[in-house]
Amino acid sequence: MAANPIFFSADLQNSFFAFIDAASEQTGFFDKPDPLWAFGYGLSYTNFKYRSCTLTDSVVAADGTIQVEVEVENTGARDGKELVQLYIRDKVSSVATPVMQLKAFKKELIKAGKTARIKLEVPVAELGLYNDKMQYVVEPGEFDIQVGSSCDNIAFHKTLLVK
Repeated sequence: MAANPIFFSADLQNSFFAFIDAASEQTGFFDKPDPLWAFGYGLSYTNFKYRSCTLTDSVVAADGTIQVEVEVENTGARDGKELVQLYIRDKVSSVATPVMQLKAFKKELIKAGKTARIKLEVPVAELGLYNDKMQYVVEPGEFDIQVGSSCDNIAFHKTLLVK
């Protein structure tokens, strides 16, 4: 399947709703937030189970690298490829940031009945943001590391502290 450049709601009968703002007397429409296919969604002829996830370090410096190792088992009868995705969320920041940001991914061929160890790395500099003075900075604090097969199928959450 190629990239999907448009949004399809999961509920095609009721995919949007109207609103009226009494204070401003404005009207409009919003799409409902649940997509038909979540980002990272894909089909396979086999099944995978995420067994474990470890962070090399739970505390890293702003000039360091985040290293995550994930064990994924092919529990099906066929060989298959699994796309492991790593999302990161800044728990508290000085400006608004996305709830999930895809920072690393790796597709791995896993033989039927076998387990693969998949390593993902992200430079801490990629956690930076533009602050209210429009300076690119890596703010110290806690980050939520999320690993899974798609944005709505997260198998592990880990906490990372950036100093």
